[in-house]
Amino acid sequence: MASIEERVETLIKPIIEKIGYDLYDVEYNKEGKNFFLRIFIDSPKGIDLNDCEKVNNAINSILDEADYIKEQYFLEVSSTGIERTLRKDKHLEQSIGKEIEIKLFKKDENGKKLYQGILQEFNQEEIVIKNNETENEVKQIKIERKNVAQIKLIFHW
Repeated sequence: MASIEERVETLIKPIIEKIGYDLYDVEYNKEGKNFFLRIFIDSPKGIDLNDCEKVNNAINSILDEADYIKEQYFLEVSSTGIERTLRKDKHLEQSIGKEIEIKLFKKDENGKKLYQGILQEFNQEEIVIKNNETENEVKQIKIERKNVAQIKLIFHW
């Protein structure tokens, strides 16, 4: 059976696209005693508060009717942000050649829990980045996906 996130994504994606936005991701999490359904949207022109409200109004009653989530939850619709999280293969594919940050669940054999570098490639088992270890040395690093807690884009302000 599909997860709540997958079911919600399938349900709301056509609605969001019909009103002119891209559905980037769906997250369903429990934080403390509360449940949150987070819908992340994107658009070539960017996202503002009015866009989030428009999407919220378009999907709220449809989510209630579908009744996929039995617990009481908070619905949040927001932009992906500049330093967006990369959870899916399609997100990684769109980010090849861009600078990313990879956080691991625990320190690896090098004693590191955080890596930054340019995303080179990925597959089901690993992610490959180029990392400037020193001023003169560029090093290719392979990170096992099973050890990855989070990946996000880096934006230099």
